[in-house]
Amino acid sequence: MERESRRASDSMIEHIYQVRPEYLNAAGRLFGGKLMEWIDEIAGLVGMRHSNGNIITASVDNLRFIRGAYQNDLIVLTARVTYVGNSSMEVRVDTYVEDFYGVRKPINRAYLTLVAVDSKGVPRQVPLLSLETEGEKAEWEAAEKRRKLRIQRKKEGF
Repeated sequence: MERESRRASDSMIEHIYQVRPEYLNAAGRLFGGKLMEWIDEIAGLVGMRHSNGNIITASVDNLRFIRGAYQNDLIVLTARVTYVGNSSMEVRVDTYVEDFYGVRKPINRAYLTLVAVDSKGVPRQVPLLSLETEGEKAEWEAAEKRRKLRIQRKKEGF
């Protein structure tokens, strides 16, 4: 049986939140843990869409906070699959603060590794990723490098 293939655009998601008072830390900025929750949630949804089923988050790489967000800011998260293995997927999540004119400024980028699982929690095969653009091909190559680094860090005990 031939392995199904899906495009990155088939599972891509964009979601918008507004920073509410309950999302603020003591310094009056968006609490980093809340943003991490949103990132994990959107990455999981992308993984579920790509793999046609349940997933688990295996790791989060390169979670870098570029600038803060404040009460009433609009936070835009975009997520897409950048790489697939046999049962794993890498999902890139970009986070922006958007002003009322639609101008977006980046505040975070994260890469998450997800694993597709069956109803018993056993890893299962995911569809291949059909690369359509030069940008997607470049992202795939960068993802392969990140994967090798993750494997090396695991060997080193991280």
